[in-house]
Amino acid sequence: METRVIHRRLTFVLHVLLLVGVLVGIWERHWAAVVLTFLILMLTLVPLLLAKRFRLFIPPEFELMAIAFVFASLFLGEVRGYYTRFWWWDIALHTGSGFLLGIVGFLLVYVLNEIEDVGVHMKPGFVALFAFLFAVGMGALWEIFEFFMDGFFGMNMQKEMLGDPSGLTDTMWDLIVDTLGGAIIAFLGYGYLKTSENQSFLERWIHSFIEKNPRFFKHRS
Repeated sequence: METRVIHRRLTFVLHVLLLVGVLVGIWERHWAAVVLTFLILMLTLVPLLLAKRFRLFIPPEFELMAIAFVFASLFLGEVRGYYTRFWWWDIALHTGSGFLLGIVGFLLVYVLNEIEDVGVHMKPGFVALFAFLFAVGMGALWEIFEFFMDGFFGMNMQKEMLGDPSGLTDTMWDLIVDTLGGAIIAFLGYGYLKTSENQSFLERWIHSFIEKNPRFFKHRS
């Protein structure tokens, strides 16, 4: 319980920092930063709104990780310019996104696999493969989005790396670390399904998700 309180407080701190960013932008009349920061703030509230709307328990660790990722990538990265200040910022965040997307993909197919009404039962290897491909696929879609934004709106989301002005090097490193993060989550998820032992952080999150959302996990006859 104490751990959950800590996660909730850290999430609250991130929301406060975003609100301060909005107020500072208004004070300095940086209206583009104000709009973007406000949208980021709204985006970080999505997990909370989804949990209330669908009566879905989201592990506080995952919720904090998702909000921290949005904060670091969009607010610190785009608004505060961390992508240009620190060469490793983009790579680190794409590694984190691989973890997050892998977890989302794993939980998605795991829930479908356990719901009685769906009527399918997938082997552990396929569940892990889906999680891996989900992370890689979503990472690829994000790179397409970056290419679109750079080409049509003159942005610089595909950063120049190693003297490559085309952004190809940045794109490939992003896809590589997305793949690495997704592969790690797929491996941990496969281990959970094969052994059902509570040994990793992912397995603890899965147990917590199952216990707090029992209506999704009726035992099959």
